[in-house]
Amino acid sequence: MTLLTLPPEQDAALLPRTVEPVERLGQSDLSRLLAPRTIAVIGASRRPDSIGHEIVQNLVRYRFAGAVYPINPHAASIGGLVALPSVGDVPDPIDLAIVVVPKGQVVDLAEQCGIAGVKGLVVISAGFRETGPQGAAREDALLHVARRFGMRLVGPNCMGLINTDPAVSMNATFAPSMPPAGGCAFVSQSGALGLTLLDHARDNEIGIRHFVSVGNAPEVSADDLLLEWETDPAVHVILAYVETFSTPRRFLDIASRVSRSKPIIVVKAGRSPAGVRAASSHTGALAASDTAVDALLARAGALRAGSLEEMFDLAKAFQMRALPAGRRTALLTNAGGAGILAADATERYGLQLADIGPATVDALRPLLPAEASVRNPVDMLASATPATYHAALATLLADPAVDAVVPIFAPPFGINQQEVAEAIAGAAVQSDKPVVAALLGVDGLDDARVRLQTADVPAYVFPESAMRALGALNRYAERRSRPAGDEPLDARRDIAAAVLAAARSEGRSPLSTMEVFTLLSAYGIATVDARRAHGPDSAARAAAELGYPVAMKIISPDITHKSDVGGVRLGVASEAEARATYGQLTQRVRERLPAARIHGVLVQKMRTDGREMIVGATRDPAYGPLVMFGLGGIYVEALADVVFGIAPIDQADALDLVRGIRAAKMLSALRGQPAVDIDALASVVRRVGQLAADFPEIREIDLNPVLALEQGAVVVDARARIAL
Repeated sequence: MTLLTLPPEQDAALLPRTVEPVERLGQSDLSRLLAPRTIAVIGASRRPDSIGHEIVQNLVRYRFAGAVYPINPHAASIGGLVALPSVGDVPDPIDLAIVVVPKGQVVDLAEQCGIAGVKGLVVISAGFRETGPQGAAREDALLHVARRFGMRLVGPNCMGLINTDPAVSMNATFAPSMPPAGGCAFVSQSGALGLTLLDHARDNEIGIRHFVSVGNAPEVSADDLLLEWETDPAVHVILAYVETFSTPRRFLDIASRVSRSKPIIVVKAGRSPAGVRAASSHTGALAASDTAVDALLARAGALRAGSLEEMFDLAKAFQMRALPAGRRTALLTNAGGAGILAADATERYGLQLADIGPATVDALRPLLPAEASVRNPVDMLASATPATYHAALATLLADPAVDAVVPIFAPPFGINQQEVAEAIAGAAVQSDKPVVAALLGVDGLDDARVRLQTADVPAYVFPESAMRALGALNRYAERRSRPAGDEPLDARRDIAAAVLAAARSEGRSPLSTMEVFTLLSAYGIATVDARRAHGPDSAARAAAELGYPVAMKIISPDITHKSDVGGVRLGVASEAEARATYGQLTQRVRERLPAARIHGVLVQKMRTDGREMIVGATRDPAYGPLVMFGLGGIYVEALADVVFGIAPIDQADALDLVRGIRAAKMLSALRGQPAVDIDALASVVRRVGQLAADFPEIREIDLNPVLALEQGAVVVDARARIAL
């Protein structure tokens, strides 16, 4: 079934309309849309294969608690209800009008709705902004009508609304069935995908409170629905299928607050390279549009699901009774291979195998065969009975060193799987710790998984799915338990502003290394001692002041990677070598890049300690400043082991970035080397993010390398580019 459209030649009657400008509607409550008392279906039809007919049928079939008025000037009755010729003929005040007419008629009918006092519109019809400039003009005209009359607008190009609350019981969509009632609220930017989403919700026993297909969303957006659901006590989990974030910063502001009380699980489609752009810095080159999405969702405290399947898996987990108090996980299985798979997944999903206490080991031994393993994972062998599952699970849940348990069942011959599910459920309800189960296989196990879910034990087909869900529960629990915000940073913004103003007045986009060092110093970021030399003599004086050995680097606004053109010399150890190196560097660069401007040589105190990292910031056109952290030195782009965050960030978020790279283990103690000061690294990340947020003219800034030390962190080299 497709949304209604007309051929382009039949659409000429609609031209951009001139309406008086109005302000955007305030954040009014959306209850007239989500829980209307009276609904008019404009474009209701007697044809069984039409959307207008199906919507009326669904309202009747699922016993909408209010009044329904089909609007069709050519029908006396539709679906057993009296049809009226126009919305103006409805005798009652109309909370919601659902518009299912050809695109060329929508704006005029919306005007009629406004005159009739309709409070909210849902425009199912397609043929608007998604079709090009003419459709965009049509959508603007529709939006102006809605704003002029104060009507909240869902759509156009959408699927409609569902509210399963028995006091409302509204299925105002053309979906063939109603999802089960429950505590999830679901917003989708795709109408066509909505049918699939609702089918999956039903198949996975995901209870839905509200479903809203927002379509093109020029007025009511996912952000508005987050605000509505934030205060709805019947909504416990928020799910979203998103194709674009039209106002990322507004989403961030709202979702950051909402996620502290309700989990938000997002599937973001369109992992497109369109956001990749030419950039002179490592940070700019590595930042892409999907990177910004990851950073946005992480900063907002939302969980990003990689697929619809994963979204429903996570939603299932969040319907349980409690969040885990920590990452320590015990695995209980009757199949050694399944236990190994689950153990392999612990680190991948941010969990850790619990160190089961001696008392727990002693309690498990008499329950299990002598050949069983009573260490984590606990392998009870294939002979494990329902009674064994109950007793062993209860024992693990009682261990104070265990935060959560994952029981795994592979059905052997002769064991009643329903009884195993009952045993797991019976032990789980006696504890306030999370239990996430994996019942391997399909045949005969669906009912067992449903039984577990009725006991608030999410159950999955594969052990990796169970571990992934438990990992998401942990990430959300840790995020929610964080204190909100930090003390303001101590920064000399006046000094930074003066440096940037000087560069702009001279029409210089690239800043010199010394200028970048001044910016960093103003924001409390330590840099290696350095001097600028303008000739062999000044190079020798600078080296003597700093103390040998020194590093010498060419200064040129035209050179991004100095080592690529032979513009760097390390370990300069004497006055004579310093003099000679100045001439060698300048000559080498002139030979390779004759047009490059050379502004002298930077002389720095050599540092050979620490581990090389990179910190940077770039500005995304839609998402604003992004701060980056990763493995630095010459391998940054080759390995691309970097992570991004939306700036500004607090210290806790900065620590997440530092711990979030693949090579995070190299920050720990390694082969006699001490662990580095990750708090100091996080402070550099936070301060660079604040610098980028405070000064929008900074387009890119790279600190590479940043030496991570046992105590503190120091910047060795840096560059930046500003907008003129």
